[in-house]
Amino acid sequence: MHVDGESQTMELNSSPDSISAVERMIDEVRDKYNVSEDMYGNMLVAITEAVTNAIYHGNKSDPSKKVHVTVMHNPHSITFTITDQGPGFDYYNLPDPTSPENIEKECGRGIFLMKHLTDQLIFSENGRVVEMNFRIANA
Repeated sequence: MHVDGESQTMELNSSPDSISAVERMIDEVRDKYNVSEDMYGNMLVAITEAVTNAIYHGNKSDPSKKVHVTVMHNPHSITFTITDQGPGFDYYNLPDPTSPENIEKECGRGIFLMKHLTDQLIFSENGRVVEMNFRIANA
């Protein structure tokens, strides 16, 4: 990981072990920017979900493919960008996890959670890049 002003980037392998590295990164962000416990909890769930999706769904757990996590801080917000090397997906046509036919399925809630835990969620590059923005309350 290298720190460049108010942003830092981490390159991860497409393996389950990478989740703990992301959790440490989120802990560092919390400590460095004095993030509230509520925002920290939202970040932890949303970002680990996005990285898990990038590893398993985007990169199909292919060890030759990487996931990049960038965090940018400004006085008003903290933004995490997660990029994978997969084929992407149609983020406009996802099944609704709250509909009766999906309510008992064990998967399919990740993006739903990410939408509700972030202040802004943006997909780009055919779904290979997800940007999650968390507004700082006192800004």
